[in-house]
Amino acid sequence: MRIRIATYNIHRAIGRDNREAPERIADVLSELDADLVALQEVGYEADRPGNMLEYLAKTMQARVIEGMTLLDERGNYGNAILTRLPVNSLHLHDISVAGREPRGAIELQLQVKGIEMQIIATHLGLRPGERRQQIERLIALFNDSPAEVKILLGDLNEWFLWGRPLRSLYRLFGRTPAPPTFPGRRPWFALDRIWVQPVTALEQLQVHKSVISRQASDHLPLVADLRIR
Repeated sequence: MRIRIATYNIHRAIGRDNREAPERIADVLSELDADLVALQEVGYEADRPGNMLEYLAKTMQARVIEGMTLLDERGNYGNAILTRLPVNSLHLHDISVAGREPRGAIELQLQVKGIEMQIIATHLGLRPGERRQQIERLIALFNDSPAEVKILLGDLNEWFLWGRPLRSLYRLFGRTPAPPTFPGRRPWFALDRIWVQPVTALEQLQVHKSVISRQASDHLPLVADLRIR
């Protein structure tokens, strides 16, 4: 069984030209052709028919799972998942740290062709101590799950490859490639990550670089092709 997943920080659909253009994000999603995409920095007006999140889901012909973390003058803001895969259950987790920007995680339980999968999508905080606490909470969720395949994806905001949060994830998932995704024009930092257990299920991991993706956001999408036996 082959599945394609991706994580993409869309930066409110504001591109390198400082113009908000959801159609460019939609074009990138069409290029990815993924079964499931975790989105970060999603901003939209929930009460507006055909809002940006609904528009992006329609582009993928996917179900929307919202994981908004705050409400500001421009509307809802936070995480989301667009999925074509069937979802058995979902949970929204508040992993905020006091005094910092609210953060959340979306946990999905899937069963695809008889294989149980746990997927957690998130966007971690900016400070190292904040990320350490958040990673500890996420690891506890994985340890409590009996799923055969476990996946963590999102913008981990970890600038240092030797940071303690990453060392904790290495112990759980094993060593995983970390190609740079930020900034989009000339990426240097591996902020966006996909981790898979067992690591043998990860067939290919690559950054999606195209003319549109380099313009659409300040991050590039990270795409993983899974082969699950």
